[in-house]
Formats: sequence, structure tokens, C-alpha cells
Amino acid sequence: MSDQSLTLRTVPAIADIDPVGWDACANPNIKAEAQPVCEQALLDSQVCLYNPFISHDFLHALEASGSATARAGWQPQHLVAQSDDGAVLGVVPCYLKSHSRGEYVFDRGWAEAYERAGGQYYPKLQVSVPFTPATGRRLLVRPGPRAETVQAGLTAGLLELCRRHDASGVHVTFATKPEWSYLGGQGFLQRTDQQFHWENAGYATFEDFLSALSARKRKTIRRERREAVANGITTHWLTGKDLTEDIWDVFFAFYMETGSRKWGRPYLTRKFYSLIGERMADKVVLIMAKRAGRWIAGAINFIGSDTLYGRHWGAVEHHPFLHFEICYYQAIDFAIAHGLRVEAGAQGEHKLARGYLPVTTHSAHYIADPGLRRAIADYLVRERQYVEAAGEELAAAGPFRKDLVEQD
Repeated sequence: MSDQSLTLRTVPAIADIDPVGWDACANPNIKAEAQPVCEQALLDSQVCLYNPFISHDFLHALEASGSATARAGWQPQHLVAQSDDGAVLGVVPCYLKSHSRGEYVFDRGWAEAYERAGGQYYPKLQVSVPFTPATGRRLLVRPGPRAETVQAGLTAGLLELCRRHDASGVHVTFATKPEWSYLGGQGFLQRTDQQFHWENAGYATFEDFLSALSARKRKTIRRERREAVANGITTHWLTGKDLTEDIWDVFFAFYMETGSRKWGRPYLTRKFYSLIGERMADKVVLIMAKRAGRWIAGAINFIGSDTLYGRHWGAVEHHPFLHFEICYYQAIDFAIAHGLRVEAGAQGEHKLARGYLPVTTHSAHYIADPGLRRAIADYLVRERQYVEAAGEELAAAGPFRKDLVEQD
């Protein structure tokens, strides 16, 4: 596929793409003074922020570890846009899917309805980071004067890829809002959902954060934190050189224990953790709990420019409120210490009482069959209205002091 001096191709493995070229599109590390140019080029200021999940290292770890492969139902079909001289100008993390697992934007109902009507929903094209419900750019365009042309070329390339694979559609999930708006203008259906994020209002300490909450919520959180470590439990932040293979063995045991009960079959392999430990150790923090000299629980977090991304947790011992302490309160402590906000993953209204507020997430969907498209479009109108109303209701029930909210 080509557009004048722009050539598009697909590659079956991210290892076939030059890491420097990929990261120049995904995480260009533009200096602060260049940010306005960056925003003008892509209409998305997030291009200037480092996001660990769209990095070549993270996506390579998923594939090289056997976690996201064709055998697992995630066949890489990454889209690459290049200039005549071979420079990589844009990339898209894209997978041909034979199921809807590991996505966290749920479309199984769409698939079942289409199949009952005689259609074939799979394969479909999934533009996302496998097993990672975190918002980030999906049309990864290198900043520059051709950025808008490349963005349009990548979008057209996805539609052509859909046609060539006879896929039912293209699903761009956990996209940024500017991308969501752009794709809506290109005929993609727009979907919203909700997560709970913690926003850092410049707190110096955890107590500063608590002072912004209602008295009842402050009391509850203090009690939960005390009880979480009451049985001689200590908490630890492990990053960089702390992330040894022995530590990964322990954490993988946590992941398998909890993931097997939660999902039936955990998605990530043991090798995945070794690979991110080799290549991304300074972008990872394990928040771990120890009792009687033994590691008993932990949560993995990834560090971006302005965000701490909580991913998953596991435990081999279960203690009251330990999950809240490791996943939410310790994450807030770490975020305050490093000037970050926190994205704590998918779902979970229980996070609201712990200072995490509802935030809208966005996805865009191209549906090839006109009949299915009309049915889904009608459904999404109602779903967006519900998500908006639910978000407003939950935000109003948040734990923050009403006098502070009114002042804001």
C-alpha cells in the first residue's frame, strides 16, 4: 500500500521493526520547549509524554515471551508507514484476533449477535496493547510536517488491512480522546467506558491527600492501612536492580495464584517478566509485602512521564485490606514521592472511596457489515449516555470534602 511518497506495510512481529524507528513514533521524548509544535502536528499533547506500554521494549516482551502471539489468538499485523528513504514515520500496534479475550473493552455480545444472524465476527483487527487496559496513543505518528498525512495514511491502511483479511472490523481501544474524535470523523463508531484514576493535586505527603477527604473517609482509610499491616507485614518498593530473577519467580507465583482464580488462565508467561526486567527495569516498580521473612503479595506498576500505571497483583497469603494497601495506598505514596498521577486499571467502583475518581475511556470501532454497524451504532448512543450519567453520579459521591469541591 502506498500514498505518493508514503509506503505502508505490515510486519508479522515487532522484532522485524527497528526499535529506534518505532520509539521515534511512540515515545519521541520531545523537549518541553518543543511541545507546542508537537501538539499542533498531532492534535494530541500526549505524544510528548513517555508511555511504557507503547514502547518497542514492552510490545517486544509480549511477543517474544509467547504471551501475545498467533498461537494465543493475537497474530501481530503491525502497520508501518515509511518515506521513500526508508524512514519510519508512523506505526500502529495491530493484531488479528480470533477471540475477544485480554482486551477489557467487551464486545462478546456483538460477536454473539452477529453469529446468530449468520455472520462471522472473527477474525477482527485489534489496535491495542494486549492485556493492558491503559489509555495511550494508538496511531503512533512521528512528529513533523507530514504528521497529519501519515495519520490519514495509517487510518486508510487499517481499513485496507481489514478488507484483505476479510475481518469483521477494526477496534481501536483505550485510545486518547483526540484520536477518538479523529477516528469518529473517519467513520469509526465511538464508544466510551469508565475507569478510576487518582489525580495528584501537588500533595507533599499521604496525609496532605487525606486532608482533602471527608472526615469519615479519612478515618476509614487510616483504619484500613493499619489493619493491612497488623500481622507483622512490611511493604517494599522494588525497582531497577532490585528486580532480580528470584524476585520475578516470586511475583510470577503471585500472578499465577491470583490470575488462575480470577481469569482461569493467566495471559502472561514467566519469560515476559524476565524480558521487561532486562529492558525496562527502571520503568517498573513492584510494590511487595513481606511477612515473617517471606514475600506474600505484590503488585506490578509501570512508570510513565506523568503517570504510575497499576497493572495486576497477586498474593499467596490473604490479609484484611492488604489488597487496598498494596494496589491503591502504596501506589498513591509512590506517586506523591515522584510527582505522578495513578491509573489503577480497569473497573472497580470500590476504588472511589479510596480517592480514585471516575474517568472516561475511549475506543473507536470500524464495522464492515452495514447491518451490524447500524445495530451497534444504535446501541452505542444509549451506552454513551449511560456512561456519562454514571460518571457524573459517581463523581458526586466521591470522598473529597464538599467545601473543597465547591471552591474548585
